[in-house]
Amino acid sequence: MPMPDDLMDPLRRFVNSRAAQHDQDLADGTASVWLPYALDRKYPKAHRELKWQYLFASHRLSRDPKTGRRHRHHLHVDTFPKHLRRAVESAGVLKHVTSHTFRHCYATHLLWNGTDIRQIQQLLGHSDVKTTEIYTHVRNPNETKVMSPLDRLVREQEGASRDTPAA
Repeated sequence: MPMPDDLMDPLRRFVNSRAAQHDQDLADGTASVWLPYALDRKYPKAHRELKWQYLFASHRLSRDPKTGRRHRHHLHVDTFPKHLRRAVESAGVLKHVTSHTFRHCYATHLLWNGTDIRQIQQLLGHSDVKTTEIYTHVRNPNETKVMSPLDRLVREQEGASRDTPAA
């Protein structure tokens, strides 16, 4: 999905803050991330390099029971839903909202703004356009009504007869 231009600067700031956190971890001697065993053997110092770290990293370090090494893992899977629920409640939204809701909203707004359904299908990674149609099952308020060619011809004829002066 395309990254909104308005989010580029905040994302850069976030990446920079994550790099600063990693620099602090390096200074503290705790900068590390768990890597699969083959990668850890092939690149023995990679676990300390920024490019291998999680962008959305946990605030806490945890100890690997096998190696004893302390690592900074990714955010726990339950973290985002808790924060989302708090944000939804504080905004006074009474509807049930999940992270998946954002995919539906994104697809719907693309459709309302004239994006072709096949393009939306590709952006969402759907293999079948029917899945995308389920996502966008709401009525498009900007949709132009499809008119039969016969109706169009009749209306054009009626319009032409009104424009012709009576004899």
